[in-house]
Parts: sequence; structure tokens; C-alpha cells
Amino acid sequence: MHTIDLKNNSLRTDLIIDEISRNKESKIETKKIIEKENIVLEEIKIDKELEKKLKKKSGIYRTVTFKDVTDKNNFKEVEQAVIRALKNTYEDINLTKDSKVLVIGLGNEESTPDSLGPKSINHVLVTRHLFLLGEVEEGYRNVASFKPSVTGVTGIETKDLIEGITSKTKPDLLIVIDALASNSIERLNKTIQITTSGISPGSGIGNNRVEISKETMNIPVIALGVPTVVEATTIVQDTLQLLLKQISYKMENQQNMKLKLIPNESENYQNHEEKLSDKEKEDVLGMVGLLDEQELKKLLLEVLIPVNYNMMVTPKEIDYVIEKLSLLIGNAINKSLHEHFNPTN
Repeated sequence: MHTIDLKNNSLRTDLIIDEISRNKESKIETKKIIEKENIVLEEIKIDKELEKKLKKKSGIYRTVTFKDVTDKNNFKEVEQAVIRALKNTYEDINLTKDSKVLVIGLGNEESTPDSLGPKSINHVLVTRHLFLLGEVEEGYRNVASFKPSVTGVTGIETKDLIEGITSKTKPDLLIVIDALASNSIERLNKTIQITTSGISPGSGIGNNRVEISKETMNIPVIALGVPTVVEATTIVQDTLQLLLKQISYKMENQQNMKLKLIPNESENYQNHEEKLSDKEKEDVLGMVGLLDEQELKKLLLEVLIPVNYNMMVTPKEIDYVIEKLSLLIGNAINKSLHEHFNPTN
């Protein structure tokens, strides 16, 4: 049988839930909270032992997954879930009412999929200058913000810029916002990850810069991000898996007369449990049909990387979605930090 060399290829994702889904044997304890219909908050604690297994930094991870933020009601419900997740994270690091906070928007504002950080900063209420002028009304924290852009634009390492700002402003907490990558189409623009582990700017596109974390900055760091891009391999793999699901769905429902009236484009088979035998998978996809999820992903990497076709891809509606997500994140930060925040003020 043909043997595929998989050892030199890696799977790119910034999401802890992606890593857990492909390391099921680790039996990681996950606290799952159903916030609302189609909105789920997962809390995961990664210790030093799990850090080695998952290759993700130790810390507390909170992940809010949802179906849509473009609808007004969904937007408010997701925002509330993110606010609760942020407040719980503040408790983990013992943030006080007198703590000073610096919010950093990583990324390139001129590149839409990478603009989440700087565009979120546009919605953050800053108050540091008011604290310098005198007393500020009760219920507001000392908050500043900064957009460091990217090293390719400034020529300066992002961490160096942030260190320069923190040495002058002396915050007690950094909140760092950035666009991430996922290895699941389903989580694209539908997942918000909040973690105390820090972040490496540019990691989503494989352009890792110096890490921004408590270890490197000497103050707590909360990283908040949304996956806005996936690799071409992810799209191909998910398509093949959906193909098998659809075939399984059709085979199981071929005698269901009601379903015969439903147009193909309206078939709801995405959550169907695929039950094809190995023989049926092989009949459809040949040898490829017998590969498990990780083997298939690595095979696709082996095919696409040498010809430089493993592109980073983003949805066509990314402009609109980024506007919604950046507003949601800005609002959530404001409402979680400032007890008396009123968006009309």
C-alpha cells in the first residue's frame, strides 16, 4: 500500500477548540455553557502538561461560538456572552476597579481580513487622558488604546512598540485584539476566543512575530481574536467530508417522499451523522476515502504546498462581517471594563 510522508506538514490554527477536536485522546475537561440557542461558551484550562501535547500555551481559554452576528438580536446575544466571558477572565487575573488597561489592536487596517484589531480599537472608549486631567466619574476605568500596525509597514517589531507604550503608560493589563486562523470553515467568523495565554502577532498567516504574553510583557495579557481566514486545504477537506455526509444523508433518506420535494440547494445535511462503510467511502473517493481526518488534511498539504496553492482564504462578505465583529468586540470591552458605560454618551 502507498505510504504518505506526513511528518513535515503542520496544521495551522489559533483556536484551542480546533486542537482539542483533533486530540480527542487527551480527554481534556471542557466546561460548556449554552448561553442562548446557537450560542455556546466553552471554558478550558490548559496546564503545562497539556501545553506540550497541544502545542498551545498554558492558560485559561474561553471560546464563544455562534451562527450569526449580522442579525440585530443575535448581535446583542453574542455581545452579552462575550461580556460575561471577559468579566470572568478579569476575575481570573484579579483585575480591580483601579486597574489601568491598555487595549492593543493588532493587524493591518488596509487588509480587511487582518483589520479586526485596529477597527475594534475605533469603538473602544478611552479615558486615560481624562484621568490625567482630574477626577473621573465613578464606574469608569483608566483605559488607553494603541494601533501598532504591522512590522511590514512600520519596520519595527510589534512587541517593541508595545513595550515602549507600556513603559510610559504603565498599565496593569493588556487586552490584545487580533485576527486568527482556523482549520474549520464552520468556525470562520463565528468564533471569539479569549485567553490569558497571550498571542504571537501574525500567527494566523504563518508570519509569527515575538510573543506578547505575561512572560514577555511582565503584566497580565488577555488575547481576544476571531478566525477570519482558513487555508485552501481546509476548504478542500471540509468539502470532501461534506460530500460523504450528503451521500450518506441521501442513502438513508431515499425512501422519504417528503424530502424528494426539497430542492438540492435546500437540503439540510450539515449536521447529519455520516454512516458510510469503508467500502462505500472507497467507492466514492478511492484510497483518499479511507484516510482519517488528520491524514487527509496532511495529504492535501503535501499536494498544495509544493505548488504554492495553499492560499489563505476569506469569505466574500468579509468587509461587512468585520464591521459587525469589530463593533461587537469594542462594545463588549467597553461594557465589561466600564460599569457605567452608556453608548449614547
